Amino acid sequence: KRFSSLIIQTQWLNLLSCESLLLFLIRAAGNGTGAAAGKRHIYLHATWRTGSSFVGELFNQHPDVFYLYEPMWHLWQALYPGDALSLQGALRDMLRSLFRCDFSVLRLYAAPAGPRDPLAPGSPNLTTAGIFGWRTNKVICSAPLCPAAPRPRGEVGLIDGAACEQRCPPRALRELEAECRKYPVVVIKDVRLLELGALLPLLREPGLNLRVVQLFRDPRAVHNSRLKAKQALLRESIQFFLGGALEVICQAWLRDLLLARRAPSGLRRRYTQLRYEDLVREPRAQLRRLLRFAGLPVPPAMEAFVVNMTRGEAYSSERPFLISARDAREAVHAWRERLSRQQVRQVEAACGEAMSLLRPRDQRQDALRSAADPRHHFLVLVNGNQTFPWCSQISLPVSNRLTLPNFNCI
Repeated sequence: KRFSSLIIQTQWLNLLSCESLLLFLIRAAGNGTGAAAGKRHIYLHATWRTGSSFVGELFNQHPDVFYLYEPMWHLWQALYPGDALSLQGALRDMLRSLFRCDFSVLRLYAAPAGPRDPLAPGSPNLTTAGIFGWRTNKVICSAPLCPAAPRPRGEVGLIDGAACEQRCPPRALRELEAECRKYPVVVIKDVRLLELGALLPLLREPGLNLRVVQLFRDPRAVHNSRLKAKQALLRESIQFFLGGALEVICQAWLRDLLLARRAPSGLRRRYTQLRYEDLVREPRAQLRRLLRFAGLPVPPAMEAFVVNMTRGEAYSSERPFLISARDAREAVHAWRERLSRQQVRQVEAACGEAMSLLRPRDQRQDALRSAADPRHHFLVLVNGNQTFPWCSQISLPVSNRLTLPNFNCI
Protein backbone atom coordinates (compact mmCIF):
# COMPACT_ATOMS: atom_id res chain seq x y z
CA LYS A 1 0.00 0.00 0.00
CA ARG A 2 2.85 2.34 0.90
CA PHE A 3 4.49 1.56 -2.46
CA SER A 4 1.21 2.25 -4.31
CA SER A 5 0.74 5.47 -2.37
CA LEU A 6 4.27 6.55 -3.27
CA ILE A 7 3.57 5.90 -6.96
CA ILE A 8 0.35 7.92 -6.78
CA GLN A 9 2.14 10.80 -5.03
CA THR A 10 4.94 10.72 -7.64
CA GLN A 11 2.42 10.77 -10.49
CA TRP A 12 0.56 13.64 -8.82
CA LEU A 13 3.77 15.63 -8.41
CA ASN A 14 4.65 14.98 -12.05
CA LEU A 15 1.21 16.23 -13.05
CA LEU A 16 1.66 19.36 -10.95
CA SER A 17 5.09 19.89 -12.49
CA CYS A 18 3.62 19.64 -15.98
CA GLU A 19 0.88 22.09 -15.07
CA SER A 20 3.42 24.45 -13.52
CA LEU A 21 5.60 24.23 -16.62
CA LEU A 22 2.60 24.91 -18.83
CA LEU A 23 1.62 27.94 -16.75
CA PHE A 24 5.19 29.20 -16.90
CA LEU A 25 5.28 28.87 -20.67
CA ILE A 26 1.95 30.66 -21.02
CA ARG A 27 3.11 33.48 -18.77
CA ALA A 28 6.44 33.64 -20.55
CA ALA A 29 4.69 34.00 -23.87
CA GLY A 30 2.52 36.76 -22.47
CA ASN A 31 5.42 38.60 -20.86
CA GLY A 32 7.84 38.34 -23.76
CA THR A 33 10.25 36.05 -21.87
CA GLY A 34 11.32 32.54 -22.79
CA ALA A 35 11.97 32.07 -26.50
CA ALA A 36 11.06 35.70 -27.25
CA ALA A 37 13.68 37.05 -24.85
CA GLY A 38 16.27 37.22 -27.63
CA LYS A 39 14.04 39.46 -29.73
CA ARG A 40 15.13 43.08 -29.77
CA HIS A 41 12.89 46.10 -30.03
CA ILE A 42 14.21 49.46 -31.20
CA TYR A 43 12.37 52.77 -30.92
CA LEU A 44 13.67 55.62 -33.09
CA HIS A 45 12.89 58.66 -30.95
CA ALA A 46 12.79 61.87 -32.99
CA THR A 47 10.81 64.93 -33.89
CA TRP A 48 9.70 66.34 -37.23
CA ARG A 49 12.30 67.49 -39.78
CA THR A 50 15.32 65.87 -38.16
CA GLY A 51 16.00 63.28 -40.88
CA SER A 52 14.11 60.54 -39.03
CA SER A 53 12.44 59.19 -42.17
CA PHE A 54 15.85 58.59 -43.70
CA VAL A 55 17.24 56.93 -40.56
CA GLY A 56 14.11 54.80 -40.33
CA GLU A 57 14.56 53.78 -43.95
CA LEU A 58 17.98 52.36 -43.08
CA PHE A 59 16.24 49.94 -40.73
CA ASN A 60 13.49 49.29 -43.28
CA GLN A 61 16.17 48.14 -45.73
CA HIS A 62 17.81 45.67 -43.35
CA PRO A 63 16.79 42.06 -44.14
CA ASP A 64 16.59 41.13 -40.43
CA VAL A 65 14.29 43.99 -39.41
CA PHE A 66 10.52 44.33 -39.25
CA TYR A 67 9.93 48.07 -39.54
CA LEU A 68 6.91 50.29 -38.90
CA TYR A 69 6.84 53.90 -40.05
CA GLU A 70 4.98 56.24 -37.67
CA PRO A 71 2.17 53.88 -36.62
CA MET A 72 1.07 56.33 -33.92
CA TRP A 73 -0.19 58.52 -36.74
CA HIS A 74 -3.42 56.52 -36.52
CA LEU A 75 -4.03 57.54 -32.91
CA TRP A 76 -2.99 61.11 -33.67
CA GLN A 77 -5.51 61.45 -36.48
CA ALA A 78 -8.34 59.72 -34.63
CA LEU A 79 -8.06 62.02 -31.60
CA TYR A 80 -7.35 65.24 -33.51
CA PRO A 81 -7.19 67.95 -32.26
CA GLY A 82 -6.45 66.42 -28.85
CA ASP A 83 -3.72 67.86 -26.71
CA ALA A 84 -0.38 66.10 -27.28
CA LEU A 85 0.47 65.88 -23.58
CA SER A 86 -2.73 64.03 -22.75
CA LEU A 87 -2.02 61.43 -25.46
CA GLN A 88 1.39 60.32 -24.23
CA GLY A 89 0.10 57.41 -22.12
CA ALA A 90 -2.04 56.11 -24.97
CA LEU A 91 0.90 56.39 -27.36
CA ARG A 92 3.11 54.38 -25.00
CA ASP A 93 0.47 51.65 -24.61
CA MET A 94 0.09 51.47 -28.36
CA LEU A 95 3.84 51.16 -28.75
CA ARG A 96 3.93 48.26 -26.28
CA SER A 97 1.29 46.33 -28.25
CA LEU A 98 2.96 46.96 -31.61
CA PHE A 99 6.34 45.78 -30.33
CA ARG A 100 4.64 42.53 -29.33
CA CYS A 101 3.31 42.17 -32.90
CA ASP A 102 -0.26 42.79 -31.74
CA PHE A 103 -1.72 45.09 -34.38
CA SER A 104 -5.32 44.88 -33.20
CA VAL A 105 -4.70 48.19 -31.43
CA LEU A 106 -4.69 49.88 -34.85
CA ARG A 107 -8.40 49.08 -35.22
CA LEU A 108 -9.19 51.27 -32.22
CA TYR A 109 -8.01 54.37 -34.03
CA ALA A 110 -8.71 53.61 -37.68
CA ALA A 111 -11.23 55.69 -39.60
CA PRO A 112 -14.70 54.13 -40.00
CA ALA A 113 -15.24 52.13 -43.16
CA GLY A 114 -17.71 53.08 -45.83
CA PRO A 115 -20.76 50.86 -46.45
CA ARG A 116 -19.27 49.43 -49.67
CA ASP A 117 -15.72 49.08 -48.44
CA PRO A 118 -15.49 46.13 -46.03
CA LEU A 119 -11.67 46.12 -46.17
CA ALA A 120 -11.24 49.82 -45.43
CA PRO A 121 -9.69 51.05 -42.18
CA GLY A 122 -12.15 50.90 -39.31
CA SER A 123 -13.77 47.62 -40.32
CA PRO A 124 -13.08 44.36 -38.45
CA ASN A 125 -11.11 43.31 -41.55
CA LEU A 126 -8.53 46.12 -41.37
CA THR A 127 -5.74 45.26 -43.79
CA THR A 128 -2.16 46.17 -44.55
CA ALA A 129 -3.46 48.85 -46.93
CA GLY A 130 -4.83 50.72 -43.91
CA ILE A 131 -1.43 51.12 -42.26
CA PHE A 132 0.31 54.48 -42.54
CA GLY A 133 3.33 54.26 -44.85
CA TRP A 134 2.51 50.75 -46.12
CA ARG A 135 3.43 51.48 -49.77
CA THR A 136 7.13 51.63 -48.94
CA ASN A 137 7.26 48.95 -46.25
CA LYS A 138 9.71 46.22 -47.28
CA VAL A 139 7.79 43.44 -45.52
CA ILE A 140 4.38 44.40 -46.92
CA CYS A 141 5.77 44.99 -50.41
CA SER A 142 7.69 41.72 -50.75
CA ALA A 143 7.09 37.99 -50.56
CA PRO A 144 5.42 36.16 -48.90
CA LEU A 145 2.81 38.90 -48.35
CA CYS A 146 3.28 40.07 -51.92
CA PRO A 147 4.36 37.28 -54.30
CA ALA A 148 4.38 39.68 -57.26
CA ALA A 149 6.57 42.20 -55.42
CA PRO A 150 8.62 44.59 -57.58
CA ARG A 151 11.72 43.92 -55.46
CA PRO A 152 12.82 40.90 -53.35
CA ARG A 153 12.90 41.42 -49.58
CA GLY A 154 16.63 40.85 -49.31
CA GLU A 155 17.55 43.30 -52.07
CA VAL A 156 18.57 46.69 -50.72
CA GLY A 157 16.90 49.61 -52.48
CA LEU A 158 13.96 51.99 -52.20
CA ILE A 159 10.48 50.58 -52.82
CA ASP A 160 8.45 52.12 -55.63
CA GLY A 161 5.25 52.97 -53.78
CA ALA A 162 3.11 53.08 -56.91
CA ALA A 163 4.38 49.65 -58.00
CA CYS A 164 3.70 48.20 -54.55
CA GLU A 165 0.17 49.56 -54.55
CA GLN A 166 -0.45 48.08 -57.98
CA ARG A 167 1.06 44.63 -57.41
CA CYS A 168 0.48 43.97 -53.70
CA PRO A 169 -3.15 43.37 -52.71
CA PRO A 170 -4.29 44.15 -49.15
CA ARG A 171 -3.59 41.39 -46.63
CA ALA A 172 -5.21 40.72 -43.27
CA LEU A 173 -3.43 42.14 -40.24
CA ARG A 174 -3.06 38.68 -38.74
CA GLU A 175 -0.79 37.79 -41.68
CA LEU A 176 1.33 40.86 -40.99
CA GLU A 177 1.47 39.92 -37.30
CA ALA A 178 2.72 36.46 -38.27
CA GLU A 179 5.48 38.04 -40.37
CA CYS A 180 6.38 40.38 -37.52
CA ARG A 181 6.96 37.41 -35.19
CA LYS A 182 9.50 35.91 -37.60
CA TYR A 183 11.96 38.79 -37.35
CA PRO A 184 14.62 39.04 -34.62
CA VAL A 185 14.41 42.85 -34.53
CA VAL A 186 11.33 45.10 -34.59
CA VAL A 187 11.95 48.81 -35.21
CA ILE A 188 9.35 51.55 -34.83
CA LYS A 189 10.02 55.11 -35.87
CA ASP A 190 7.76 57.91 -34.71
CA VAL A 191 7.78 61.61 -33.86
CA ARG A 192 4.82 61.91 -31.52
CA LEU A 193 6.25 60.91 -28.15
CA LEU A 194 7.26 64.18 -26.57
CA GLU A 195 10.01 63.05 -24.23
CA LEU A 196 12.28 60.16 -23.42
CA GLY A 197 10.73 59.93 -19.95
CA ALA A 198 7.51 58.58 -21.46
CA LEU A 199 9.46 55.46 -22.50
CA LEU A 200 10.88 54.65 -19.06
CA PRO A 201 8.11 52.14 -18.17
CA LEU A 202 8.85 50.25 -21.40
CA LEU A 203 12.61 50.38 -20.84
CA ARG A 204 12.08 48.84 -17.40
CA GLU A 205 9.57 46.23 -18.60
CA PRO A 206 10.94 42.68 -18.22
CA GLY A 207 11.21 40.77 -21.46
CA LEU A 208 10.54 43.68 -23.82
CA ASN A 209 14.26 44.28 -24.39
CA LEU A 210 13.71 47.81 -25.65
CA ARG A 211 16.51 49.97 -26.97
CA VAL A 212 16.15 53.62 -27.91
CA VAL A 213 17.93 55.55 -30.65
CA GLN A 214 17.39 59.28 -30.23
CA LEU A 215 18.00 61.41 -33.29
CA PHE A 216 19.11 65.02 -33.01
CA ARG A 217 19.73 67.72 -35.59
CA ASP A 218 20.97 71.30 -35.45
CA PRO A 219 17.84 73.27 -34.42
CA ARG A 220 18.64 75.94 -37.00
CA ALA A 221 18.45 73.29 -39.71
CA VAL A 222 15.25 71.94 -38.16
CA HIS A 223 13.72 75.41 -38.24
CA ASN A 224 14.76 75.93 -41.85
CA SER A 225 13.26 72.57 -42.83
CA ARG A 226 10.05 73.28 -40.90
CA LEU A 227 9.61 76.53 -42.79
CA LYS A 228 9.81 74.63 -46.09
CA ALA A 229 7.24 72.07 -44.89
CA LYS A 230 5.07 74.54 -42.98
CA GLN A 231 1.80 73.65 -44.70
CA ALA A 232 2.38 69.90 -44.37
CA LEU A 233 3.04 70.29 -40.62
CA LEU A 234 0.05 72.53 -39.91
CA ARG A 235 -2.14 69.83 -38.38
CA GLU A 236 0.62 68.51 -36.13
CA SER A 237 1.47 72.04 -35.02
CA ILE A 238 -2.07 72.57 -33.75
CA GLN A 239 -1.80 69.50 -31.53
CA PHE A 240 1.84 69.62 -30.62
CA PHE A 241 3.09 73.18 -30.59
CA LEU A 242 0.53 75.45 -28.97
CA GLY A 243 3.48 77.69 -28.16
CA GLY A 244 6.54 78.14 -30.32
CA ALA A 245 7.59 74.94 -32.06
CA LEU A 246 11.31 75.37 -31.49
CA GLU A 247 10.83 76.18 -27.81
CA VAL A 248 8.85 72.97 -27.31
CA ILE A 249 11.34 70.85 -29.27
CA CYS A 250 14.46 72.23 -27.60
CA GLN A 251 13.07 72.13 -24.07
CA ALA A 252 12.10 68.49 -24.63
CA TRP A 253 15.59 67.79 -25.99
CA LEU A 254 17.18 69.44 -22.97
CA ARG A 255 15.14 67.31 -20.57
CA ASP A 256 16.00 64.18 -22.56
CA LEU A 257 19.72 64.98 -22.54
CA LEU A 258 19.74 65.58 -18.79
CA LEU A 259 17.66 62.45 -18.14
CA ALA A 260 20.03 60.32 -20.24
CA ARG A 261 23.03 61.63 -18.29
CA ARG A 262 21.45 60.84 -14.93
CA ALA A 263 19.94 57.47 -15.83
CA PRO A 264 21.31 54.27 -14.25
CA SER A 265 24.03 52.52 -16.26
CA GLY A 266 21.65 49.67 -17.15
CA LEU A 267 19.32 52.09 -18.92
CA ARG A 268 22.14 54.06 -20.51
CA ARG A 269 23.40 50.89 -22.19
CA ARG A 270 20.06 50.62 -24.01
CA TYR A 271 20.06 54.22 -25.19
CA THR A 272 22.17 55.93 -27.82
CA GLN A 273 22.19 59.30 -29.53
CA LEU A 274 22.68 59.94 -33.22
CA ARG A 275 23.29 63.36 -34.74
CA TYR A 276 21.99 63.79 -38.27
CA GLU A 277 25.07 65.85 -39.13
CA ASP A 278 27.37 62.99 -38.10
CA LEU A 279 25.39 60.51 -40.18
CA VAL A 280 25.67 62.49 -43.40
CA ARG A 281 29.33 63.35 -42.86
CA GLU A 282 30.38 59.82 -41.93
CA PRO A 283 27.62 57.59 -43.35
CA ARG A 284 29.47 54.27 -43.24
CA ALA A 285 30.86 54.73 -39.73
CA GLN A 286 27.55 55.92 -38.27
CA LEU A 287 25.61 53.14 -40.02
CA ARG A 288 27.93 50.56 -38.47
CA ARG A 289 27.51 52.13 -35.04
CA LEU A 290 23.72 52.23 -35.42
CA LEU A 291 23.40 48.61 -36.51
CA ARG A 292 25.90 47.42 -33.91
CA PHE A 293 23.74 49.04 -31.22
CA ALA A 294 20.74 47.13 -32.61
CA GLY A 295 22.70 43.87 -32.65
CA LEU A 296 22.53 43.64 -36.44
CA PRO A 297 25.14 42.74 -39.07
CA VAL A 298 26.18 45.35 -41.64
CA PRO A 299 25.57 44.08 -45.20
CA PRO A 300 27.92 45.69 -47.77
CA ALA A 301 24.89 46.64 -49.86
CA MET A 302 23.61 48.78 -46.99
CA GLU A 303 26.90 50.63 -46.75
CA ALA A 304 26.64 51.45 -50.44
CA PHE A 305 23.01 52.45 -49.95
CA VAL A 306 23.68 54.94 -47.14
CA VAL A 307 26.50 56.55 -49.11
CA ASN A 308 24.39 56.88 -52.26
CA MET A 309 21.45 58.32 -50.33
CA THR A 310 23.59 61.06 -48.79
CA ARG A 311 25.53 61.96 -51.93
CA GLY A 312 22.74 62.84 -54.34
CA GLU A 313 22.73 65.85 -56.66
CA ALA A 314 19.97 67.99 -55.14
CA TYR A 315 20.04 69.17 -51.55
CA SER A 316 16.31 68.76 -50.91
CA SER A 317 13.12 67.45 -52.40
CA GLU A 318 10.13 69.65 -53.12
CA ARG A 319 8.02 66.99 -51.41
CA PRO A 320 8.98 67.31 -47.73
CA PHE A 321 8.31 63.71 -46.67
CA LEU A 322 9.69 61.94 -49.75
CA ILE A 323 12.76 59.79 -49.15
CA SER A 324 15.25 60.21 -51.99
CA ALA A 325 18.99 60.53 -52.65
CA ARG A 326 20.15 64.04 -51.76
CA ASP A 327 23.28 66.05 -51.16
CA ALA A 328 22.78 65.77 -47.43
CA ARG A 329 26.08 67.48 -46.66
CA GLU A 330 24.73 70.60 -48.31
CA ALA A 331 21.51 70.29 -46.31
CA VAL A 332 23.55 70.46 -43.11
CA HIS A 333 24.53 74.07 -43.89
CA ALA A 334 21.52 75.21 -45.93
CA TRP A 335 20.12 77.17 -42.98
CA ARG A 336 23.06 79.59 -43.20
CA GLU A 337 21.86 80.81 -46.59
CA ARG A 338 18.12 80.63 -46.03
CA LEU A 339 17.53 81.94 -42.50
CA SER A 340 17.68 85.62 -41.71
CA ARG A 341 19.80 86.94 -38.86
CA GLN A 342 16.65 87.50 -36.85
CA GLN A 343 15.55 83.89 -37.35
CA VAL A 344 18.98 82.60 -36.30
CA ARG A 345 18.81 84.78 -33.19
CA GLN A 346 15.40 83.40 -32.26
CA VAL A 347 16.45 79.77 -32.67
CA GLU A 348 19.66 80.18 -30.71
CA ALA A 349 17.85 82.02 -27.94
CA ALA A 350 15.33 79.19 -27.64
CA CYS A 351 17.76 76.31 -28.07
CA GLY A 352 21.13 77.48 -26.77
CA GLU A 353 21.25 75.15 -23.76
CA ALA A 354 20.32 72.06 -25.73
CA MET A 355 22.71 72.97 -28.54
CA SER A 356 25.56 73.36 -26.06
CA LEU A 357 24.93 69.88 -24.63
CA LEU A 358 24.63 68.35 -28.08
CA ARG A 359 27.97 69.69 -29.23
CA PRO A 360 30.76 67.08 -28.97
CA ARG A 361 32.76 67.34 -25.74
CA ASP A 362 35.99 68.46 -27.44
CA GLN A 363 34.18 71.29 -29.20
CA ARG A 364 32.58 72.42 -25.93
CA GLN A 365 35.98 72.54 -24.25
CA ASP A 366 37.50 74.47 -27.18
CA ALA A 367 34.61 76.94 -27.08
CA LEU A 368 35.05 77.55 -23.35
CA ARG A 369 38.77 78.15 -23.79
CA SER A 370 38.11 80.54 -26.66
CA ALA A 371 35.45 82.40 -24.70
CA ALA A 372 37.97 83.00 -21.91
CA ASP A 373 40.63 84.26 -24.33
CA PRO A 374 40.30 88.04 -24.88
CA ARG A 375 42.14 87.74 -28.19
CA HIS A 376 39.01 86.13 -29.68
CA HIS A 377 36.65 88.94 -28.69
CA PHE A 378 36.76 90.99 -31.86
CA LEU A 379 35.11 91.51 -35.21
CA VAL A 380 36.88 90.45 -38.39
CA LEU A 381 36.45 91.35 -42.04
CA VAL A 382 35.64 88.69 -44.63
CA ASN A 383 35.32 89.83 -48.23
CA GLY A 384 34.78 93.39 -47.02
CA ASN A 385 31.85 92.46 -44.74
CA GLN A 386 31.78 92.55 -40.98
CA THR A 387 31.55 89.07 -39.49
CA PHE A 388 31.19 87.87 -35.93
CA PRO A 389 32.76 84.46 -35.29
CA TRP A 390 30.50 83.58 -32.36
CA CYS A 391 27.09 84.01 -33.92
CA SER A 392 26.59 80.32 -34.74
CA GLN A 393 28.98 78.72 -32.25
CA ILE A 394 26.85 79.11 -29.09
CA SER A 395 29.83 79.61 -26.85
CA LEU A 396 28.65 82.94 -25.42
CA PRO A 397 25.20 84.02 -24.23
CA VAL A 398 22.98 85.15 -27.06
CA SER A 399 22.67 88.65 -25.59
CA ASN A 400 26.48 89.01 -25.78
CA ARG A 401 26.77 87.69 -29.32
CA LEU A 402 23.93 89.11 -31.30
CA THR A 403 23.43 92.73 -30.30
CA LEU A 404 25.80 94.21 -32.88
CA PRO A 405 24.17 95.62 -36.05
CA ASN A 406 24.96 94.68 -39.64
CA PHE A 407 27.11 91.57 -39.31
CA ASN A 408 27.16 88.18 -41.01
CA CYS A 409 27.40 84.75 -39.43
CA ILE A 410 30.32 82.51 -40.37
